[in-house]
Amino acid sequence: METALTRLVGVRHPIVQTGMGWVAGPRLVSAAADAGALGILASATMTVDGLRAAVREVRSRTAAPFGVNLRADAADAGDRVRIILDEGVRVASFALAPSPELIAELKEGGVVVIPSIGARRHAEKVAAWGADAVIVQGGEGGGHTGDVATTVLLPQVVDAVDIPVVAAGGFFDGRGLVAALAYGAAGVAMGTRFLLTSDSPVPDAVKARYLAATVRDVTVTRAVDGLPHRMLRTALVDALEDAGRAAALVRAVRHAAGFRKLSGLGWREMVRDGLALRHGKDLAWSQVLLAANTPMMLRSAMVEGRPDAGVMAAGQVAGVIDDLPSCGELVARIMREAEETLASLDRLGAAR
Repeated sequence: METALTRLVGVRHPIVQTGMGWVAGPRLVSAAADAGALGILASATMTVDGLRAAVREVRSRTAAPFGVNLRADAADAGDRVRIILDEGVRVASFALAPSPELIAELKEGGVVVIPSIGARRHAEKVAAWGADAVIVQGGEGGGHTGDVATTVLLPQVVDAVDIPVVAAGGFFDGRGLVAALAYGAAGVAMGTRFLLTSDSPVPDAVKARYLAATVRDVTVTRAVDGLPHRMLRTALVDALEDAGRAAALVRAVRHAAGFRKLSGLGWREMVRDGLALRHGKDLAWSQVLLAANTPMMLRSAMVEGRPDAGVMAAGQVAGVIDDLPSCGELVARIMREAEETLASLDRLGAAR
């Protein structure tokens, strides 16, 4: 199935595997890429040297195009961009809008730039700056999210910009892909659905918790880092919501120290990142400190396999997923369902 997305990035199918921290490493990304989707490495939870090694490992596993997701406002963003350019990575995706200068640098190096956005005005801004495409995440998406549903946000953005738009938030099958295309999108991006594959490195006990969840078990909370965060509701989430501000801040300081050790960042760089985050989100200082909770609490579940000691970011689709196919099986099934749905619509049109 050829769309503006497949032509832009050189993949076989209009499907993107999103860059999920601690999850989207070389194993998952290469499997998604081999399946014909666009796999995206999550670099925010990697050191700079770790990112270079991960890029090279993906390259050793697959010849298919793939991308790297990074924070445009990180203190070491320039070093990470240099790796993308040096290693010939096809796509750079961003959770926060990259600057016009950063977009220009990447495009000059032949890299396709695809920011993720959650509002029409943000899409208009990055399109004017030269972004090649945008990923539009509606409120159904996992992790940090907004409150506008994909079905409302997506058509707004499609009508507002003249670059390819990729729909995210609420997608898991071929029917959803067809629906997104009908809205004018060039493809879909999925996180939770790829997390729940046999190629995902997430421990089995954690995957089991996801598979057991219903739609009502997926919630949005500010208790982890002060920002709206969609995840599975667990006893830990309940406890975080019941904890007082002082206890939350003590926990945040401890997690900030832990992330500093893992990431290789110095305190000065972490403070600089906090300043950038505060400016971009208009956060209180307490919220900036609480943001240190996110990578470490995700790591407890996604790496250490302790669902009761960590948090599990999840799109609402977690409540309707009940299997763990390989990436190859998943992408093939989605494309088969999409073709069947389109054929069914053709028959319906002919009958009328």
